Amino acid sequence: MPSTLPFFPNPAKAALRSTHAHLALTSGKATKYPADVAPFGAIDDTTPEAFHDLHSLLLPNETLYLADTPPPAHLTTVPNLIWQGEIPCLQFAYPPDVPIFDTPTGPAITPLTCADAATMLALTDVAFPGLFRIRTCEMGNYFGIWQSGQLIAMCGERMSINPWRELSGLCTHPDHRGQGHAARLLAHLIAHNRTLHLNSYLHVSASNTNAIALYQRLGFLLTGKLIMHRITRK
Repeated sequence: MPSTLPFFPNPAKAALRSTHAHLALTSGKATKYPADVAPFGAIDDTTPEAFHDLHSLLLPNETLYLADTPPPAHLTTVPNLIWQGEIPCLQFAYPPDVPIFDTPTGPAITPLTCADAATMLALTDVAFPGLFRIRTCEMGNYFGIWQSGQLIAMCGERMSINPWRELSGLCTHPDHRGQGHAARLLAHLIAHNRTLHLNSYLHVSASNTNAIALYQRLGFLLTGKLIMHRITRK
């Protein structure tokens, strides 16, 4: 792993206590994004107190993901808080001193705003059953590709830890895949960040071999592994 590239073992905690502090809901040892922004949170430790604080922030039936947290031995002490398994993930970063990869020409890439939130959410529902929410657009900049009035591909920013921005929400409508839209959007976001003196990183499920192969081919470097634990309040 290159020494110049950081690894964020708990990106939600780092983001919510810095760049995204304005979005944070906090109680004692627990903090999280609002449910309609993103399903991520963090706790300071795995004590019963921390899980009680987390419970107080969750809505009934709300699910969120905690990183860098072992399977919670104290979870059984908290009524109606259930651990529902884990997802191994990989964290990649694009080296700031490496030229941006070449991409094919294609349709224009244009900014998206929260006025497009419903359309963005509809695309993620079709492209993959992901973690995008109606207010995820508030987490950073988003860009999209339109065709005949339809949003066919997009990518944007999620958990931001200055000077790093997480690239996320990358998706292409199934009818428009294989045309290089994903690579073009990634290159556009990296270039946009560089104009602001920011760097780019991302996460991917360890089982998503196609996406991993794409990121490695484009020049992203693996910086670490983390486990996302799924927690639900009944």
